[in-house]
Amino acid sequence: SLQLAGKWFLVGMASSCRDLAEQSHRLQATTVTVTVPDGHSMDISTFRKLEGMCWEIRQRYHPAQTPGHFFLKGRGYGNKVDVVVAETDHSSYAILCYQKGQSISVKLYGRSSQVSNAVVEKFEQRVRAVGLSEDVTYYFPIYGFCDSADEFHILD
Repeated sequence: SLQLAGKWFLVGMASSCRDLAEQSHRLQATTVTVTVPDGHSMDISTFRKLEGMCWEIRQRYHPAQTPGHFFLKGRGYGNKVDVVVAETDHSSYAILCYQKGQSISVKLYGRSSQVSNAVVEKFEQRVRAVGLSEDVTYYFPIYGFCDSADEFHILD
């Protein structure tokens, strides 16, 4: 997890989430900052605009038994999200898979807002491997990022 520390850009996402499909025309440039406070857990700060304001969403990914596997505790019973670092070279890209119940999504992060075609191909192969299609694959804008949010626009 230490090698994942630093700033990442959300480049692409595949998910059968109906809300994502309905709102795909409103995707916002999104950055993520990863810190590793204890050498094991990852604190994730996601920065994105919502109705013109920059928001920070804070989450903690707890380490699971298997290296590269984490989980995110949700509110209430059974709201755990399993997170797997499926593939990364730590210096340019990371592909993460998220599973909650039967629902799977795949996210592509880059150290810059654009990644190579070879990395995009790896992401799309992973998307197909988990049973998703290009119909539910979305790419994020590469402009309009925010790096901070004021104290009134932070969600823990």
